[in-house]
Amino acid sequence: MTGPAPVEDAIRNRLGQLDPVHLEVLNESFRHNVPKNSESHFRVVVVSEAFRGKSLVTRHRMVNAGLQEQLAGPVHALAIHAMTPEEWFEKGGEVSGSPECLGGTGL
Repeated sequence: MTGPAPVEDAIRNRLGQLDPVHLEVLNESFRHNVPKNSESHFRVVVVSEAFRGKSLVTRHRMVNAGLQEQLAGPVHALAIHAMTPEEWFEKGGEVSGSPECLGGTGL
């Protein structure tokens, strides 16, 4: 078994600065028309007190600011679910999945 890939690990480390009570970093690149083992499409679920009282746009900006290096380089797409612990609890600890990729012509 191998550990997280370098980009995934970097995302996880950078988002750790938000002191999350829950963090998921999901590499969804396999769902897109990209080479095998790519690290270009991610979905993150970040649950943190740091989001309390912040608008959704501000929360996304906070995540994007923390991932500037990754977004300027290998990460092509990033789906963000940024919630407070109460919001996470109200959702039953679940978020909607990403939509199917409509781009490309297949592998």
